[in-house]
Amino acid sequence: MTRTNLFLFAPLFLFVLEVCAADWSQPTEVRYEDTVVISYTARGDGPDLVVRANIGQGWHTFALDNVHSVEEKLAGKPALSMDRSTEIAVTGAQVEGPWHQSPPKDFSRPNLRMFSFGYDHDAIFAVKVRPSAAGGAKLRIRGQACTETICKNIDVPLTVAVPAKTGTSSEVKLNELVQAR
Repeated sequence: MTRTNLFLFAPLFLFVLEVCAADWSQPTEVRYEDTVVISYTARGDGPDLVVRANIGQGWHTFALDNVHSVEEKLAGKPALSMDRSTEIAVTGAQVEGPWHQSPPKDFSRPNLRMFSFGYDHDAIFAVKVRPSAAGGAKLRIRGQACTETICKNIDVPLTVAVPAKTGTSSEVKLNELVQAR
């Protein structure tokens, strides 16, 4: 391809990128001082509502079922501390079935009787929904993100169009998610 042809196709390529990115909501960021701790975007993907968490360098956040998993590991013993599970409340769409999530990483330190499950990179959360209001769904995401020394509470809103496109996304592989308990 010649340099001239490349310049002719560049605007088309940028348009395709913009359309693909437009499927996701505007990001909602959680910051600590000037650092982005975590940001969330969401979109309707056929019958699914998909939430993507982009976790900042050096930070980690927790699975939807972190508290349940920790209680299982403790088997009735008292916890020294417990990190909050991520919670996603949905209005404007009817949730139909359980949430699914990226397979969480085990951050546990059993010798200290400290158990925790979550993500130190990107994570995906998804649930089947049926629209119940025009104009999209409103989400409220609550949880916690931590470094080795600092924890930041999360309580952010997010708005997403539901339903959006039909079919499935090639970017989000929903079959790789696990059911949250």
